[in-house]
Amino acid sequence: MKKIYFLLIIAIIGMQHIDAQFLKNAKKLLNSDNKGLTEKDAADGIKEALVNGTGQSVKLVSVIDGYWGNPEIKIPFPPEAKEMESKLRAIGMGKKVDEFNKSMNRGAEKAAAEAKPIFVAAIKGMTVRDAVNIVKGTDNAATLYLKNTTSPELISKFQPIIKTSLDEVDATRYWSDLITAYNKIPLVKKMNPDLTLYVTQKAIDGLFIMIAKEELKIRKDPMARTSELLKKVFGS
Repeated sequence: MKKIYFLLIIAIIGMQHIDAQFLKNAKKLLNSDNKGLTEKDAADGIKEALVNGTGQSVKLVSVIDGYWGNPEIKIPFPPEAKEMESKLRAIGMGKKVDEFNKSMNRGAEKAAAEAKPIFVAAIKGMTVRDAVNIVKGTDNAATLYLKNTTSPELISKFQPIIKTSLDEVDATRYWSDLITAYNKIPLVKKMNPDLTLYVTQKAIDGLFIMIAKEELKIRKDPMARTSELLKKVFGS
């Protein structure tokens, strides 16, 4: 049994090279009163880490400039409409384009807070085996698990909220004005991409980028392990 615990601890710490000090610490844990790290410890630890990490990620993006002010997740002009952007800027509508771009990000920021209960429900439904596999997995294993288990619900939940948010921040009006102006330009191919779907997907993509950063922080940075359980699971 101790051999199993020892192998699990090695996998959790994720060391590429196991040095003498690490082996000493691992043996100390195995010989302690709690008989080493159990699968329940691993499950409870990853759930705590995920609740903390997703909560912090949602908090970071669901404020003014959460998306717009972060180059990593800032939502750009729809890529299929890049030609439209260029032509509109060329005819002096650059300010309108910028206003629309900012309003898309404001819509995402307003909607992002709705993700937290979806993540919490997915985390609570996680099995012990799921949690152990995540702890033993790659640096983004938890993020990938959440992405696979929550994306359909996030899209379904986000789309109406994004639509309302885009209306509230005038993104829909800006988009309509831009589309109308562009489609009046001679010889251009008429277009009208689904703005709500585009912003929804980009908002979710940005959220998972931030969750991956929080996960890596907990795995790699001792200062990010804010409880004894997290220290035990991911190393002190």
